[in-house]
Amino acid sequence: MKPDVHAAGMIRRLLKRAMLGLLLVAGGGAAAIFGLLYWQGAQTTDKSGEYVALGSSFAAGIGLGPRVPDSPIQCLRTAGGYPSLVAKNTGMRLVDMSCSGSTTKHILSGGQLLLGPQLAAIGPATKLVTITTGGNDVGYIGDMMVASGNMGRLGAWWHGDIEPADARPYDVVTDNLITIINSVRQKAPSAKILIVNYPALLPSNGRCAALGLSKEQADISRDVAQQLALATKRAADESGAQLVDIANAGVGHDVCSKMPWVNGASVKAGTAFHPNAAGAAATADAIVKAYSTITANGPAS
Repeated sequence: MKPDVHAAGMIRRLLKRAMLGLLLVAGGGAAAIFGLLYWQGAQTTDKSGEYVALGSSFAAGIGLGPRVPDSPIQCLRTAGGYPSLVAKNTGMRLVDMSCSGSTTKHILSGGQLLLGPQLAAIGPATKLVTITTGGNDVGYIGDMMVASGNMGRLGAWWHGDIEPADARPYDVVTDNLITIINSVRQKAPSAKILIVNYPALLPSNGRCAALGLSKEQADISRDVAQQLALATKRAADESGAQLVDIANAGVGHDVCSKMPWVNGASVKAGTAFHPNAAGAAATADAIVKAYSTITANGPAS
Protein backbone atom coordinates (compact mmCIF):
# COMPACT_ATOMS: atom_id res chain seq x y z
CA MET A 1 0.00 0.00 0.00
CA LYS A 2 1.38 3.41 -0.95
CA PRO A 3 1.58 5.97 1.87
CA ASP A 4 -1.01 8.74 1.80
CA VAL A 5 1.26 11.71 1.16
CA HIS A 6 -1.59 14.19 1.46
CA ALA A 7 -2.64 12.85 4.87
CA ALA A 8 0.93 12.79 6.15
CA GLY A 9 1.43 16.40 5.09
CA MET A 10 -1.79 17.43 6.79
CA ILE A 11 -0.70 15.73 10.04
CA ARG A 12 2.66 17.52 9.96
CA ARG A 13 0.94 20.86 9.43
CA LEU A 14 -1.46 20.20 12.30
CA LEU A 15 1.42 19.22 14.59
CA LYS A 16 3.34 22.37 13.66
CA ARG A 17 0.28 24.52 14.36
CA ALA A 18 -0.29 22.77 17.69
CA MET A 19 3.34 23.28 18.70
CA LEU A 20 3.21 26.93 17.65
CA GLY A 21 0.02 27.33 19.68
CA LEU A 22 1.66 25.84 22.74
CA LEU A 23 4.67 28.12 22.35
CA LEU A 24 2.40 31.15 22.02
CA VAL A 25 0.44 30.15 25.12
CA ALA A 26 3.66 29.55 27.09
CA GLY A 27 5.13 32.79 25.86
CA GLY A 28 1.95 34.67 26.69
CA GLY A 29 1.92 33.16 30.17
CA ALA A 30 5.54 34.13 30.75
CA ALA A 31 4.86 37.64 29.53
CA ALA A 32 1.85 37.93 31.85
CA ILE A 33 3.91 36.78 34.83
CA PHE A 34 6.73 39.20 33.99
CA GLY A 35 4.18 41.96 33.58
CA LEU A 36 2.74 41.25 37.02
CA LEU A 37 6.19 41.17 38.62
CA TYR A 38 7.13 44.42 36.88
CA TRP A 39 3.89 46.07 38.00
CA GLN A 40 4.44 44.94 41.60
CA GLY A 41 7.99 46.30 41.60
CA ALA A 42 6.85 49.63 40.20
CA GLN A 43 4.36 50.33 42.99
CA THR A 44 5.12 53.21 45.35
CA THR A 45 6.27 51.93 48.74
CA ASP A 46 4.03 52.79 51.67
CA LYS A 47 6.04 54.80 54.23
CA SER A 48 3.17 55.39 56.64
CA GLY A 49 3.77 52.35 58.81
CA GLU A 50 4.34 52.80 62.53
CA TYR A 51 5.62 49.23 62.51
CA VAL A 52 7.74 48.01 59.59
CA ALA A 53 8.65 44.32 59.33
CA LEU A 54 11.73 43.34 57.29
CA GLY A 55 12.98 39.87 56.51
CA SER A 56 12.50 36.46 54.96
CA SER A 57 9.89 33.69 55.06
CA PHE A 58 10.25 33.23 58.84
CA ALA A 59 8.76 36.70 59.19
CA ALA A 60 6.44 36.46 56.17
CA GLY A 61 4.57 33.53 57.72
CA ILE A 62 4.73 31.27 54.68
CA GLY A 63 2.04 28.62 54.86
CA LEU A 64 0.22 30.19 57.81
CA GLY A 65 -2.99 31.20 56.08
CA PRO A 66 -4.21 33.13 53.05
CA ARG A 67 -1.92 35.58 51.29
CA VAL A 68 -2.02 39.13 52.59
CA PRO A 69 -4.15 41.10 50.08
CA ASP A 70 -2.14 43.10 47.53
CA SER A 71 1.18 41.67 48.76
CA PRO A 72 3.71 40.55 46.11
CA ILE A 73 2.84 37.04 44.96
CA GLN A 74 6.43 35.80 45.23
CA CYS A 75 6.66 36.79 48.90
CA LEU A 76 4.07 34.26 50.11
CA ARG A 77 3.25 36.66 52.92
CA THR A 78 0.34 35.66 55.16
CA ALA A 79 -1.70 37.18 57.97
CA GLY A 80 -0.47 34.35 60.19
CA GLY A 81 3.11 35.63 60.25
CA TYR A 82 4.40 37.31 63.38
CA PRO A 83 4.29 40.87 61.94
CA SER A 84 0.49 40.78 61.63
CA LEU A 85 0.21 39.35 65.14
CA VAL A 86 2.47 42.05 66.58
CA ALA A 87 0.46 44.77 64.82
CA LYS A 88 -2.77 43.31 66.19
CA ASN A 89 -1.39 43.18 69.73
CA THR A 90 0.10 46.69 69.68
CA GLY A 91 -2.47 48.49 67.55
CA MET A 92 0.28 49.94 65.35
CA ARG A 93 -0.20 50.44 61.63
CA LEU A 94 1.84 47.74 59.89
CA VAL A 95 3.77 47.90 56.64
CA ASP A 96 5.03 44.36 56.15
CA MET A 97 7.93 44.13 53.69
CA SER A 98 8.99 40.60 54.58
CA CYS A 99 9.38 38.28 51.62
CA SER A 100 10.04 34.56 51.38
CA GLY A 101 13.42 33.81 49.84
CA SER A 102 14.87 37.24 50.58
CA THR A 103 18.43 37.85 51.74
CA THR A 104 20.10 40.69 53.62
CA LYS A 105 21.03 42.17 50.24
CA HIS A 106 17.37 42.24 49.16
CA ILE A 107 16.52 44.23 52.29
CA LEU A 108 19.27 46.71 51.48
CA SER A 109 19.17 46.96 47.71
CA GLY A 110 16.16 45.07 46.36
CA GLY A 111 16.41 42.93 43.25
CA GLN A 112 14.23 40.06 44.39
CA LEU A 113 12.21 39.36 41.25
CA LEU A 114 11.98 43.08 40.43
CA LEU A 115 11.06 44.18 43.97
CA GLY A 116 12.74 47.22 45.46
CA PRO A 117 14.63 47.32 48.76
CA GLN A 118 12.59 46.43 51.81
CA LEU A 119 14.19 49.40 53.58
CA ALA A 120 12.18 51.73 51.33
CA ALA A 121 9.25 51.45 53.75
CA ILE A 122 11.12 53.13 56.62
CA GLY A 123 9.92 56.69 57.12
CA PRO A 124 9.24 59.42 59.68
CA ALA A 125 6.20 57.57 61.05
CA THR A 126 8.18 54.41 61.86
CA LYS A 127 8.28 53.56 65.57
CA LEU A 128 9.23 49.88 65.47
CA VAL A 129 11.29 47.83 63.02
CA THR A 130 11.75 44.07 63.26
CA ILE A 131 14.36 42.22 61.20
CA THR A 132 14.56 38.46 60.61
CA THR A 133 17.10 37.65 57.95
CA GLY A 134 20.30 35.79 57.10
CA GLY A 135 18.99 32.25 56.70
CA ASN A 136 18.86 32.48 52.91
CA ASP A 137 22.30 34.11 52.77
CA VAL A 138 23.84 30.97 54.32
CA GLY A 139 21.55 28.34 52.79
CA TYR A 140 20.17 27.27 56.16
CA ILE A 141 16.64 26.16 55.26
CA GLY A 142 17.38 25.41 51.61
CA ASP A 143 19.84 22.72 52.64
CA MET A 144 17.27 20.95 54.78
CA MET A 145 14.61 21.22 52.10
CA VAL A 146 16.96 19.56 49.61
CA ALA A 147 18.31 16.92 51.99
CA SER A 148 14.82 15.89 53.08
CA GLY A 149 13.61 15.52 49.49
CA ASN A 150 11.15 18.42 49.68
CA MET A 151 12.55 20.13 46.61
CA GLY A 152 12.59 17.08 44.35
CA ARG A 153 15.34 16.22 41.89
CA LEU A 154 15.06 19.43 39.90
CA GLY A 155 15.17 21.54 43.05
CA ALA A 156 18.16 19.60 44.34
CA TRP A 157 19.96 20.12 41.03
CA TRP A 158 19.17 23.85 41.10
CA HIS A 159 20.34 24.16 44.71
CA GLY A 160 23.63 22.39 44.06
CA ASP A 161 25.91 20.59 46.50
CA ILE A 162 25.47 21.18 50.21
CA GLU A 163 28.51 23.04 51.54
CA PRO A 164 30.25 22.43 54.87
CA ALA A 165 28.90 24.62 57.67
CA ASP A 166 32.12 26.64 57.90
CA ALA A 167 31.96 27.62 54.21
CA ARG A 168 29.00 29.99 54.62
CA PRO A 169 29.17 33.83 54.50
CA TYR A 170 28.30 34.56 58.14
CA ASP A 171 30.44 37.71 58.12
CA VAL A 172 28.35 39.05 55.24
CA VAL A 173 25.21 38.52 57.32
CA THR A 174 26.73 40.44 60.24
CA ASP A 175 28.00 43.30 58.08
CA ASN A 176 24.78 43.65 56.10
CA LEU A 177 22.66 43.56 59.24
CA ILE A 178 24.70 46.39 60.72
CA THR A 179 24.30 48.36 57.48
CA ILE A 180 20.53 47.73 57.57
CA ILE A 181 20.32 48.96 61.17
CA ASN A 182 22.35 52.08 60.41
CA SER A 183 20.11 52.84 57.43
CA VAL A 184 16.99 52.49 59.59
CA ARG A 185 18.47 54.95 62.08
CA GLN A 186 19.15 57.47 59.34
CA LYS A 187 15.59 57.25 58.04
CA ALA A 188 13.82 56.98 61.42
CA PRO A 189 16.13 58.09 64.24
CA SER A 190 13.61 57.43 67.02
CA ALA A 191 12.47 53.98 65.83
CA LYS A 192 13.07 50.96 68.05
CA ILE A 193 14.94 48.21 66.20
CA LEU A 194 14.58 44.55 67.11
CA ILE A 195 16.62 41.81 65.47
CA VAL A 196 14.59 38.62 65.68
CA ASN A 197 16.63 35.49 65.06
CA TYR A 198 15.49 32.07 63.85
CA PRO A 199 13.74 29.59 66.18
CA ALA A 200 15.44 26.28 66.96
CA LEU A 201 14.62 23.68 64.31
CA LEU A 202 16.84 20.88 65.54
CA PRO A 203 17.29 19.51 69.05
CA SER A 204 20.57 20.28 70.82
CA ASN A 205 21.69 16.73 70.12
CA GLY A 206 20.57 13.88 67.87
CA ARG A 207 17.68 13.86 65.45
CA CYS A 208 14.25 12.29 64.89
CA ALA A 209 12.20 10.85 62.03
CA ALA A 210 10.21 14.10 61.69
CA LEU A 211 13.34 15.90 60.50
CA GLY A 212 13.82 13.57 57.55
CA LEU A 213 17.57 14.22 57.66
CA SER A 214 20.60 11.98 57.87
CA LYS A 215 22.85 12.29 60.92
CA GLU A 216 25.47 14.04 58.80
CA GLN A 217 22.99 16.60 57.46
CA ALA A 218 21.45 17.17 60.90
CA ASP A 219 24.91 17.93 62.28
CA ILE A 220 25.66 20.34 59.42
CA SER A 221 22.34 22.15 59.81
CA ARG A 222 22.75 22.39 63.59
CA ASP A 223 26.20 23.94 63.09
CA VAL A 224 24.83 26.40 60.50
CA ALA A 225 22.04 27.42 62.89
CA GLN A 226 24.50 28.05 65.71
CA GLN A 227 26.86 30.09 63.55
CA LEU A 228 23.97 32.09 62.07
CA ALA A 229 22.73 32.88 65.57
CA LEU A 230 26.22 34.07 66.53
CA ALA A 231 26.47 36.22 63.39
CA THR A 232 23.12 37.80 64.23
CA LYS A 233 24.14 38.41 67.85
CA ARG A 234 27.39 40.08 66.72
CA ALA A 235 25.35 42.47 64.58
CA ALA A 236 23.10 43.32 67.52
CA ASP A 237 26.05 43.80 69.89
CA GLU A 238 28.08 45.95 67.48
CA SER A 239 25.12 48.11 66.40
CA GLY A 240 23.43 48.46 69.76
CA ALA A 241 20.15 47.04 68.46
CA GLN A 242 18.15 44.70 70.66
CA LEU A 243 18.18 40.96 69.98
CA VAL A 244 14.95 39.03 70.44
CA ASP A 245 16.51 35.62 70.98
CA ILE A 246 13.92 33.19 69.65
CA ALA A 247 16.69 30.65 68.97
CA ASN A 248 17.25 30.38 72.71
CA ALA A 249 13.59 30.75 73.67
CA GLY A 250 12.74 27.97 71.20
CA VAL A 251 14.98 25.37 72.83
CA GLY A 252 12.63 22.54 73.74
CA HIS A 253 10.24 23.57 70.96
CA ASP A 254 12.20 22.12 68.04
CA VAL A 255 10.82 19.76 65.39
CA CYS A 256 11.47 16.73 67.59
CA SER A 257 9.81 18.14 70.73
CA LYS A 258 6.34 17.46 72.11
CA MET A 259 5.31 21.11 71.61
CA PRO A 260 7.13 22.27 68.45
CA TRP A 261 7.14 25.84 67.26
CA VAL A 262 8.34 24.69 63.84
CA ASN A 263 7.38 22.13 61.21
CA GLY A 264 9.41 19.11 60.19
CA ALA A 265 9.97 17.67 56.73
CA SER A 266 6.39 16.46 56.25
CA VAL A 267 3.49 18.76 57.04
CA LYS A 268 -0.29 18.61 56.79
CA ALA A 269 -0.53 22.38 57.19
CA GLY A 270 2.09 25.07 56.79
CA THR A 271 5.52 24.76 55.20
CA ALA A 272 8.36 22.34 55.93
CA PHE A 273 11.09 23.65 58.24
CA HIS A 274 9.24 26.88 58.98
CA PRO A 275 7.35 28.21 62.00
CA ASN A 276 3.89 26.85 62.73
CA ALA A 277 1.10 28.94 64.24
CA ALA A 278 2.38 28.36 67.78
CA GLY A 279 5.87 29.49 66.75
CA ALA A 280 4.60 32.65 65.09
CA ALA A 281 2.50 33.46 68.16
CA ALA A 282 5.43 32.86 70.53
CA THR A 283 7.66 35.09 68.41
CA ALA A 284 5.04 37.84 68.34
CA ASP A 285 4.66 37.66 72.13
CA ALA A 286 8.43 37.97 72.61
CA ILE A 287 8.56 40.98 70.28
CA VAL A 288 5.68 42.75 72.01
CA LYS A 289 7.32 42.14 75.40
CA ALA A 290 10.70 43.43 74.18
CA TYR A 291 9.14 46.50 72.57
CA SER A 292 7.17 47.33 75.71
CA THR A 293 10.32 47.04 77.79
CA ILE A 294 12.52 49.26 75.62
CA THR A 295 9.74 51.80 75.15
CA ALA A 296 9.50 52.11 78.91
CA ASN A 297 13.26 52.03 79.61
CA GLY A 298 14.75 53.61 76.49
CA PRO A 299 17.60 52.64 73.98
CA ALA A 300 17.54 49.89 71.34
CA SER A 301 17.01 52.52 68.68
